[in-house]
Amino acid sequence: MFTTRSRRTLAAAAVAAALPFALTACGTDDSKDSAEGSPASSAAASAPASSDGGMEMDGPFGPACSSVPKEGAGSFGGMAKDPVATAASNNPALSTLVTAVKKAGLVDTLNNAQNITVFAPTNDAFAKIPKADLDKVLNDKAMLTKVLTYHVVGQKLTPQQLEKGSYPTLEKSTLTTSGSGESYKVNDTANVVCGNVPTANATVYIVDSVLMPKM
Repeated sequence: MFTTRSRRTLAAAAVAAALPFALTACGTDDSKDSAEGSPASSAAASAPASSDGGMEMDGPFGPACSSVPKEGAGSFGGMAKDPVATAASNNPALSTLVTAVKKAGLVDTLNNAQNITVFAPTNDAFAKIPKADLDKVLNDKAMLTKVLTYHVVGQKLTPQQLEKGSYPTLEKSTLTTSGSGESYKVNDTANVVCGNVPTANATVYIVDSVLMPKM
């Protein structure tokens, strides 16, 4: 969805229209080396990201990171070896998101993208949405694609970049980020509960609320 090297046909017109946009900004792929740290250790030991000249965190951080398995495909080391959609499928806390991605036909698109950031809502985040509303979105492919592509930014974002930022999404609108240390919000509503998680082609920030674009 973010690179002309992708040979996959996108499942929805919204994604196809957005493809050229995603090529405009790509970060460096320097986050893989941090993946093998334990869920809490590398992040807790790192100095908080700070615009005041503090050290930038180089590993996952946040309270929900403690629930990530220490080994196997769902561990930080395992996720770093897989492209983002595959990595998410190995995390039980992201099963609703994975189901949504499959329904929208975006698995190959996400896996073939390069140097992206994905804000990944947990199962509990989806559970906050009334069931009737969630079912409506899940059964409307165009709407589902719009929502999911709003969670994707076409460059890798570091924790420092989240301190105060506004970033274009694949959905073609923008989201905002704010915070410091190990506490960050997206659009002033969603909290990052486990951030700076590396996968083979993306940086993932797991959030506790679904981000909704303007419909």
